[in-house]
Amino acid sequence: MRKQIAAANWKMNLTLQQGEELLKGILANAKTLNENQQVIFAVPSPYLQAANTIVGETKNNFVAAQNIYSKKSGAYTGEVSVEMLQSLNIQFAVIGHSERREYFGESNTFLADKVNIALENNITPIFCCGEPLEVREAEGQNAFVAKQLEESLFHLSSEEIKKVVIAYEPIWAIGTGKTATSEQAQEIHQYLRSVIANKYGATTADEISILYGGSVKAANAKELFSQPDIDGGLVGGAALKVDEFVSIIDALN
Repeated sequence: MRKQIAAANWKMNLTLQQGEELLKGILANAKTLNENQQVIFAVPSPYLQAANTIVGETKNNFVAAQNIYSKKSGAYTGEVSVEMLQSLNIQFAVIGHSERREYFGESNTFLADKVNIALENNITPIFCCGEPLEVREAEGQNAFVAKQLEESLFHLSSEEIKKVVIAYEPIWAIGTGKTATSEQAQEIHQYLRSVIANKYGATTADEISILYGGSVKAANAKELFSQPDIDGGLVGGAALKVDEFVSIIDALN
């Protein structure tokens, strides 16, 4: 049974004190998770240790880095290495978020290197993919996301790719006023799973969690998560509010 996941991406928000208060509020109010459910908090790098201390041994709650570098160590000022994450007992890292691709020019091949080093060091990649508005309007989304998977993930073995969490981000539905329906979200998730199945087989594809990352909030989480190929959400703004994110956690199947 694949994991149902509510992942919070705080992005570049909150002070340390605000973040600690948010985490404590969510953990105090969220439901007890089932064995196949996980909550993951992707916090800014300066807060990783504090967040991990708060999350501690709570059942199936984890902390993630928002980014890692493709090298293990060296003269890469400002970057975060897998060794640093390991020393903090961080088990997850977001890789290839649309903002990293857009603002920092991260390519599919560069992200493949990040995926490799994460897996080599027992860190689970939360690999982001998704198309911008102009691609969606031209109905080119399937080929676009397939290329992202092929160039960043399809060098992996069957056993390796089963260790990756995929997050689909419809960039055109984030901050544009446009909204993806649950049917549209299910359609692209089903397509992503079919692309993986064509490469690795249906059994492997069915073991991979695929999260939806297009403005998930309390009001739409239950409907989205009820779709057969949507295994949870990568949540931005709504993850910064205790009540909102608790409701999203509660919406996990």
